[in-house]
Amino acid sequence: MKIEVNSLDNKKIKDIDLDKQIFGLELKEEIIYRMVRYQLAKRRSGNHKTKGISEISGTTKKPFKQKGTGNARQGSKRSPQMRGGAVIFGPQVRSHAHKLPKQIKKLALKMAISKKVKDGKFRIINELKMSKPKTNLFRSKLAGLKLDSVLFIDGKDIDNNFLLASKNVPKIDILPVAGINVYDILKRDYLVLSENALNGIKERFKE
Repeated sequence: MKIEVNSLDNKKIKDIDLDKQIFGLELKEEIIYRMVRYQLAKRRSGNHKTKGISEISGTTKKPFKQKGTGNARQGSKRSPQMRGGAVIFGPQVRSHAHKLPKQIKKLALKMAISKKVKDGKFRIINELKMSKPKTNLFRSKLAGLKLDSVLFIDGKDIDNNFLLASKNVPKIDILPVAGINVYDILKRDYLVLSENALNGIKERFKE
């Protein structure tokens, strides 16, 4: 399958062939779902917590005598039924991360990229570099490419001018090829790779 390689000025440079084993897979929603769930679970801080009875400050003295008051017997003001008391079986600090097979992770990433290719929302730019870190210049480049919501993927190193120029533009994400992931691909309408990123992806999936 052939695709154009353009410049940031939207001028055609050449055509290249894409590997169908990476860029031409059929989407399976259950695979994508498992990967997105894995990513979002891993991002959760898990710092929600309630206090158990041993952590509540207060006296250990009985609130009132056992008999003769007409009230239900009580042993502590720290009990869960008392105002300001403990919480039973409440949430505790923990990790929400769970395991996912490596093959599922690889397959999900291939499918997410393939979906963008199939939907016509995939571009290859020869290099993601700018002469000046100017937001207006960056916006003009986007307008020329007819892009709005984009995830840019570059090689190992991201051009600093390109990064700075894009910082104040909404719906624009930029990642090095090592950081490419399913959730961020699906989050934006378009996926744009540099040639360095394309080579990095090929190396990543090389058998």
